[in-house]
Amino acid sequence: VTVENLIPKHMESLTAKLEEAGITIEEMDDAIRVRSDGVFHKINVKTMPYPGFPTDLQPQIVAFLTRAAGTSLVIENVWESRFQYTDELRRMGADIVIADERAIIHGVPKLTGTSVKATDLRAGAGMIIAGLMAEGFTRVGNECHIDRGYENLVEKLKNIGASITRIDE
Repeated sequence: VTVENLIPKHMESLTAKLEEAGITIEEMDDAIRVRSDGVFHKINVKTMPYPGFPTDLQPQIVAFLTRAAGTSLVIENVWESRFQYTDELRRMGADIVIADERAIIHGVPKLTGTSVKATDLRAGAGMIIAGLMAEGFTRVGNECHIDRGYENLVEKLKNIGASITRIDE
């Protein structure tokens, strides 16, 4: 996947962690190309103010790490109670233990699709990531949270090959 119209230096805290997990990152002038063979491994992440790892990406990296080989640790240093969404990931088969402001994530071989809900904007993005990695059908409810911060997300994900459909009820 190539992500365009960005400043790669502004993404360094994320791309450094993805590379540490075994993802291949290629930086261009105003784009980043991300490649993976689908195999990635554990990492430790600590959220911090910019230029550190952003708390706004914490739910997404936790969702990603549910499938990483090994045990990862994510420490939340910015917002209290930011791990409330992890109950939804557990419903999909994730092995996550919360202790204070730490998430201990034991990577699992698979997630299973089920109905989950977006507890907030960033958690909603995490649920979508987990749903795309899961086997079977995943329904993400409370999509109003996701709509608030991600414009045309379904179309953008479809454009890169995701099997995703918006169902308005």
